[in-house]
Amino acid sequence: MTRRRTLAVIGAALAAGTVVATGAGAQAFTGDASPAHGTVSRQPVMRALTPQVRAQLDRAVQNVLKTTHTPGVTVGLWAPGKGSYVRAFGTADTATKQPMSPGFNMRIGSVTKTFTVTALLRLVDHKQVSLDDPVSQYVHGVPNGHHITLRHLAEMRSGLFNALYDDDFAKAFMADTGRTFTDEELLAYAFKHPIAFPAGSQYQYSNTNTVLLSMVVEKVTGQPFDRYLTQHVLKPAHLKHTFMPQGAEFPAPHAHGYTDQASDDGSITDATNWAPPGGASGVMISDLRDLRSWASTLAEGTLLSRATQAERLTMLPTGREGVRYGLGIFDVHGWIGHNGSLPGYQTLMVYLPKAKAALVMHTTSDINVEGKALTTKFAQAVTAIVTPKNVYDIPTS
Repeated sequence: MTRRRTLAVIGAALAAGTVVATGAGAQAFTGDASPAHGTVSRQPVMRALTPQVRAQLDRAVQNVLKTTHTPGVTVGLWAPGKGSYVRAFGTADTATKQPMSPGFNMRIGSVTKTFTVTALLRLVDHKQVSLDDPVSQYVHGVPNGHHITLRHLAEMRSGLFNALYDDDFAKAFMADTGRTFTDEELLAYAFKHPIAFPAGSQYQYSNTNTVLLSMVVEKVTGQPFDRYLTQHVLKPAHLKHTFMPQGAEFPAPHAHGYTDQASDDGSITDATNWAPPGGASGVMISDLRDLRSWASTLAEGTLLSRATQAERLTMLPTGREGVRYGLGIFDVHGWIGHNGSLPGYQTLMVYLPKAKAALVMHTTSDINVEGKALTTKFAQAVTAIVTPKNVYDIPTS
């Protein structure tokens, strides 16, 4: 395992590669299981979270914790009429053996993208931008910028290189893991590389897209992105423990996070104080309670008009079975939301509309197992028990 490979995937929570996915493949989200899981059954959408089911979940989560060697995990599952399951397992600090707690702050990685794209869509609703505007109208110097629209950026179909995949970025980051990269620095890393495909013709996950969208918001509003986000997204959503840090700050209480990205031999490093480098693509901090609320707000479109929410939930193929991507949001076998990965941490926040169920997970490691994110392993185990017709699983590419 090399530094080049591991640093390339910072923040790349759903890097499914590139696939041809024409507009004909678009499909409005309905909340139903994907075709792979959509067999007719009298089985309920979701099992009640009885003491017996919660005990079954305890065993399943602890088994994944053990077999993946994850230091700690928190799991929150809530559904009206079915009950709730909020648990923490393992340790928050391998040195002191402090136990995990569901009350900790989280680094949420690419779940940040759901907030950034929502900020853009609020501007769409206020007629300040159009999804079909070219990005060149707002940010100069973007390769192929006259043909790449804001929609292409939000749905990961721009063809722009992922800044966090650049070798020079990886070297700079590892030379100073506390460094905060400016948007302009990140774009410079990305724009050295050629366009991968004509805008709109393929899917390719790229943090560069969301960085650009935050710059569009700043250009249109004349405000720093974090200020606009706070006033027009976080406050209206009543999120009191969610924010964009300016650097490596990480308010207590929080768990330590562990990674193998600092060495070539796979040895483990405490990455708690590393500064997330992805700007508006992956730096935000939140907690379990706020993400529970945000999962339903996001999926149900509470902050957006009905028309704009319908645009957001128009999903396109990604090249992985049962996984589709809309505007800063995905659908994985009926669960919609986003995941995130940073050195030391992974987060998952998803919502199953037909059960009104929210599922939030946080791990204190970013070391994938058998090609799968840890959060995928845990979510697969949980949903196989409670929503067997909608099992959360992102296949390896």
